Amino acid sequence: MSLLRFPEPYDFELSTRRFRAFGTDLANRLVDGELHRAIGGRDVRIRTALGGVDVSPLDDETRPVVLKLLGAEFELEPFYRWALDRQPVIADLTVKLAGFRPPLQVDPFEALVTSITAQQVSLFSAVAIRNRLVGRFGTQVGEAWAFPTRERIAQATEDELFAVGFTHRKAEYAVALARSDLDLHGLAALGDDEVRAAITAFRGLGPWTAEWFLARHLARQHAWPAGDLALRKAVEVLYGVDVHSLGPLLDPFQNLSAHYLLTGSLLP
Repeated sequence: MSLLRFPEPYDFELSTRRFRAFGTDLANRLVDGELHRAIGGRDVRIRTALGGVDVSPLDDETRPVVLKLLGAEFELEPFYRWALDRQPVIADLTVKLAGFRPPLQVDPFEALVTSITAQQVSLFSAVAIRNRLVGRFGTQVGEAWAFPTRERIAQATEDELFAVGFTHRKAEYAVALARSDLDLHGLAALGDDEVRAAITAFRGLGPWTAEWFLARHLARQHAWPAGDLALRKAVEVLYGVDVHSLGPLLDPFQNLSAHYLLTGSLLP
C-alpha cells in the first residue's frame, strides 16, 4: 500500500460509517476495516493510516477518485472555527464528531441514480434496491462492485429495473436520464442555481435531488437540502425551528452543517 496524505482532522472510521449504516454498500464496500471501491477496473483498497490513508493501488488514476470519495474537498478547520464563534449547537457536534469528513459520490450519474432510489423510501430500502441494481448491471471487481455505467443503464429496459426493486416510475426516470443528452460532468462548471435548474428541469428529479447532488457530489458549501425529512427532524430536535428558516443562519457552511446535523442526530 501507499500513503495518501490527507487533510487533518480526519477520522476514517467515523467518516466511512455511512457505507455500513444502512446495510452493506456494494459500490463502497467495507471489509475488515478496509474500504473497497472499483476504480478503472481495479479493486482499490483504502484503510486508515497515520497522516492519511493507505491506498492500494495508488496512482494518477486512483488518487483523485479516492480524495473525492473521502471528502478531501471539505475544509473542516474554518468550519470548526465558525461553529465555535457563532453556532453552539453545531460546535457541540464538531466536538462529538471531530474528524468527520463527509464522503462524496464520485460520479454524477451514480449520484443521481442513488437519489432516485432513495425517493420516498427508507435508506435501508434504498441501499437494498441499489445493491440489486449493482449486482444485476454492475461488474464485480475484487471485493467491490463497479456501479453500472450510464451506457449500461441506457441499454436496460424499465421492466429490468422494476425487477430489481425500482417502481415503474423510478425505472422510467433512471432509464430516461441514462438515455438523455444531459451533460452530467459539465454540471460541475455551473453555478449552484444553474445546477438546480438543469436537474429539476428533468422529469423525476426535483429540488431534493438537486440539493443533494450539490451537497454530496459537487461539495458546494451552500447546499442545504431543506426538503430532506431526516434533516428536517434533526433541525427540529436540535434547534426547535423550521429547517427553511435555519438555512440562511448557517451561511456559509450549510452543507457541512447539514452533514453534521444528520450524523449527530444518530448519536446515542
